[in-house]
This record gives sequence, C-alpha cells and structure tokens, in this order.
Amino acid sequence: MTATDRSIELITTAAQAAADKLAHDIIAYDVSDVLSITDAFLLASAPNDRQVKSIVDEIEERLQKELGAKPVRREGDRDARWILLDYVDIVVHVQHSEERVFYALERLWKDCPELDLPEDARETRGKAAEHARTQAAQEEAGLPDGEVW
Repeated sequence: MTATDRSIELITTAAQAAADKLAHDIIAYDVSDVLSITDAFLLASAPNDRQVKSIVDEIEERLQKELGAKPVRREGDRDARWILLDYVDIVVHVQHSEERVFYALERLWKDCPELDLPEDARETRGKAAEHARTQAAQEEAGLPDGEVW
C-alpha cells in the first residue's frame, strides 16, 4: 500500500506552509505500509516555541483554506515544544529543534520511503544545524541572544 493522492496533496501543502514560515529540516515519510492509522508523517522543526506555534498555525490555516481539511486532533499547544496535528490521512509533527534531536523521529521511520516535497521545503534541510552553528558563534563572540552580526 502507498500513500493516497489525498495524503500526498495534504503533505505537499503542509510542507509548503511550513517552509513559508521558515521551518527547518522538513521531511515527509510514507508510513502506510507499517501503520494502519495514517498514510504519511510530516516532520519539521524550529529554533523557538513561538516559531513552532507559528508554523503549526500556518499549516492548519492553509490546509483548511486550500483543501478544506481540519485536524481531528491537535496536541502539545501548551508548551509549544512539540505540536502534533492529526488529519487522519497524515500526521504533522512540528518540534522545537531540541526535541527534534532528542526524539529523532527520522531514526524510527528511516526505512519508510520519503515523499517528494516542494523545492522550498527541500531547501530547509540542514537549517537546524546551520542555526545552531550561528547561535554558538554568536555566544562565543559575546553577542546577546538574537542579536545579528
């Protein structure tokens, strides 16, 4: 079994919405062969809680507006460290970068096929590591958090 056309459409729209809100390391997996509860997972991350929430809000708004899809469940809002949107056909995970590293969902699903994503989403690969290097360099230089060189 493979992800349905509807699942692919949802994943593609959600990935573009995440990319538009500057999410890091967007990736999607077809999990339909190993899970019966959903077809695909979308993973994305952000360096702070506020951006995690912003990405999730944009995904939810775009899927509703463009495809008429509403999540049946939304979890993790209170702390905004890991928010899950369950659309039945797909599940979206938007994590704070620290949670993304700690839980390493990619390791769990690495044997599942990756789904093709829009170019903007593919270009986010490696952004979390790039951001971490920039933050470390700024701290080493003694710049206040968030100040740009």
